[in-house]
Amino acid sequence: MLIRTARAGDAAAIAAIYAPHVSEGTASYETIPPDGGEMALRMAAIQAQGFPYLVAESAGTILGYAYGSAFRSRPGYRFTVENSIYVAPQAQGAGVGRALLKALIDQCTRAGFRRMLAVIGDGSNEGSVGLHRALGFELAGTVPGLGVKHGRWLDWVLMVRPLGDPNAPPPGPQDAPGLPPAM
Repeated sequence: MLIRTARAGDAAAIAAIYAPHVSEGTASYETIPPDGGEMALRMAAIQAQGFPYLVAESAGTILGYAYGSAFRSRPGYRFTVENSIYVAPQAQGAGVGRALLKALIDQCTRAGFRRMLAVIGDGSNEGSVGLHRALGFELAGTVPGLGVKHGRWLDWVLMVRPLGDPNAPPPGPQDAPGLPPAM
């Protein structure tokens, strides 16, 4: 399995991976799966902001994708990155999510981010909670009934992981993380 930077030509495969998470799952609060064109626009926007957007590929097939994005737009949050990970149904449980998240953590750490936040859209998603816990995330809290999908209220689970030295002094007001060139 190869973990690499996503390219525009991957957008249709990414949309196909995301679609069942939207239409059948609770990881996303979207209700209508976006097509490849929309996913290409979203990917380009994230990459234009300098965040990593990765895919896991095996034998020419995209098995999953992960990306970092701004947690909030205020300058005080600029050292916190939120992760998103989606794996194709047939590849779940095969280590794809773990490989993607590990690569994302590594890239964001090298870039100078200090915290990574996981916003898990369904408190009963044991797979996502377990994956994040296995890679050093700790529970920060649960927000009950924050969203509704498939006729039920969903809890947000927030998990956080330090990146780099968690005891390093805070950066100055002029500092900003600097992402390395794409892989």
